[in-house]
Amino acid sequence: MCIFVKKLLLKNYAIVVLILLSTFAFSQSTRKYSNEFMNIGVDAAALGMSNAVVSQTNDVTSGYWNPAGLVHLEDNQLALMHSSYFANIANFNYIAYGMPLDDRSAIGVSLIRFGVDDILDTTQLIDDQGNINYDRISTFSTADYGITFSYARKLPLDGLNYGINAKVIRRIIGDFASSWGFGLDAGIQFETRSNWKFGIMARDITTTYNTWTFDEEKFETISGAIEGQNQELPETTEITIPKLQIGMSKQFIFNYDYSLLAAFDLNVRFAQTNDIISTEFASVNPAVGFQFGYTDLVFLRAGLGNFQNELQIDNSTDLTFQPNFGVGFKYKGISIDYAFTDIGDQSAALYSNVFSLKLDFSVFR
Repeated sequence: MCIFVKKLLLKNYAIVVLILLSTFAFSQSTRKYSNEFMNIGVDAAALGMSNAVVSQTNDVTSGYWNPAGLVHLEDNQLALMHSSYFANIANFNYIAYGMPLDDRSAIGVSLIRFGVDDILDTTQLIDDQGNINYDRISTFSTADYGITFSYARKLPLDGLNYGINAKVIRRIIGDFASSWGFGLDAGIQFETRSNWKFGIMARDITTTYNTWTFDEEKFETISGAIEGQNQELPETTEITIPKLQIGMSKQFIFNYDYSLLAAFDLNVRFAQTNDIISTEFASVNPAVGFQFGYTDLVFLRAGLGNFQNELQIDNSTDLTFQPNFGVGFKYKGISIDYAFTDIGDQSAALYSNVFSLKLDFSVFR
């Protein structure tokens, strides 16, 4: 019985090793998916429209969606957001602050944390004599941080604005591994005299470069959990390839009190993925969003996005998509928004309830 228990524990021990090693398994070459926590999206108002906001974003959250939109700030603004994923196992938190410098420029700073806390570490469960000791179980956290510094300015051409982001990435996996990364984003917005809006957001335009370090002593103790299945230390660099988000939108006013905002975005990755349009050069994923407003006080939002060709068990593919819904309330510079993502579980993504708050400092004047 004791031998059976030890074998079972060794298998679980190996599972922990494989999870950690798969997390470490970065490549020095470019990757399709890297620093993905920075692509989840912020602000319940944007998420309710399936992130189709790159052309019309105009508040403090523009530092994330398109820094060019920061020029529309009339006063200092603060934004907060919280959401949970995977049955509350992972938590996503966001805070941002923006302020105008003058009538032509603005700055902003934002911080994102995506983390899983209190993960059981059973790598020391069995001591050197082969005894099982549950007191040797500890916990650790894995967390990804992204801090972004934004600058935006109006150009001499009326209606044309630009913005740039400098971002620092910090990723931590307990005491096992950690990394630092750096990258740049750039965005533009243009509004015509007929109130059509266009926007382009280029993420990781220089590629975002992450450098990893890990505890080699701990690696050696866990890599030999199963004889003959030792792993080699992974590469220490990870490169995030550029992405584009291209959008257009227009707002319609009815009877002075009612408004309808319609937006359409194309999300482009320069890699072959399961997106609805996919080639060896690039993959394109469309998103469409709507916002119905009443007296700039109450808002209803809906959107469709994340269109994927999902592979089935019989090797056929089905088209899946992610429908989102949201509501918002705005009063005297205070905006409270809610989004429910993936209504009806129509995509591979799990649904989530998202809440966010925006505070315009004009409310204190």
